[in-house]
Amino acid sequence: AFPVCCTIMIRSAALLFFLLAPSPCSAFTVQHTGNAAFLSNGRTFPQPTRAMVTLQSSPSDEDARSQSRLEGMSREPTVAEISTMDDMITKLADAKPYELPNAVSRAIRVISSPRFFLRIAERADMATDDVEKEKLSALAENLVSTLDAVVSTTEDRLDERAKEVESVVKAAAEPDSGEFLVPLTPERVGAMQKTLRKLDPVSLDEGFLSTVDAWMNKSHQDGMDGMVEILQKVLQIYAGTAITRARAQLQANVGAAVSGQTQEQADEVLAQEEEKGPSPAASFLEELMKMDTDLWDSELRSTIGAEGELSPATLMGEVQRTIEGVVLGLENGSMAQRVQAEYLRELVSRIEAIEQSQ
Repeated sequence: AFPVCCTIMIRSAALLFFLLAPSPCSAFTVQHTGNAAFLSNGRTFPQPTRAMVTLQSSPSDEDARSQSRLEGMSREPTVAEISTMDDMITKLADAKPYELPNAVSRAIRVISSPRFFLRIAERADMATDDVEKEKLSALAENLVSTLDAVVSTTEDRLDERAKEVESVVKAAAEPDSGEFLVPLTPERVGAMQKTLRKLDPVSLDEGFLSTVDAWMNKSHQDGMDGMVEILQKVLQIYAGTAITRARAQLQANVGAAVSGQTQEQADEVLAQEEEKGPSPAASFLEELMKMDTDLWDSELRSTIGAEGELSPATLMGEVQRTIEGVVLGLENGSMAQRVQAEYLRELVSRIEAIEQSQ
């Protein structure tokens, strides 16, 4: 149901390659810090507080490395990452001043990093045209003033987002004792899913993800592997929910554009198509997006395994279309793009593992 073209397929592959670098605060890899038994012996740990969430407008290099692990800043940027930064710099340099606040807000963790400003300086040094040098110099100055304003607004919004993240994390606690037990039971994961999906979709923004990232980083530093695992589950639930909603919206938008009809007319056409039912691959992918990722392997084996109804190639094609239509449409370098891409990349690796085992 989604458009496909060779150029986009190349871009989607490049995006997944760009995101292959390990990330201590990723949505799937649990980083053990000597407390491995913490995850399986039923011990408990305290709930995080909003005091864990901090945002600095001009962090030092060391602070940036510790606070932005999701951005891969604890290592030198790769060629692909530099290319992404260059793309952002070019777009920001050509943007109108009044467009900067929204652009900065969508990718504040990247733009506010020292490495981003260093890249602007490198670009300015390499420029041979005086006009280009002046444009990049003006961009750096405008970004500093814009960041000051955005950070002030973002701090207020982060306070609200912290409450929302806290509500999802609290849903992971045992209802009788209020304690956290890991691994999480299916009931607790279900409660987390229900709580997150009740939140206003607008609130599932960069502020929400920045809050989760900050809590995860603090928990990782404190050796609280159990809390890291719970926060990873928050990111997984977020990604599945956001991708599902984006797929539905994309299908509606594409339907209107292709048919040349108004959105209302397109919605009627889509409603008729929904009565016929989506393709088996699309339906199964929707099921995977809504379930706990811990159940993926068993579901994949029963559906695309030797006795399954779908072939791995068919399901992979549906995932590929989702990467092209959803992930590549997000702001380059944003946390939303990284988390959703990592989520789909993990699914791709699971599908490939099933295919190789056949």
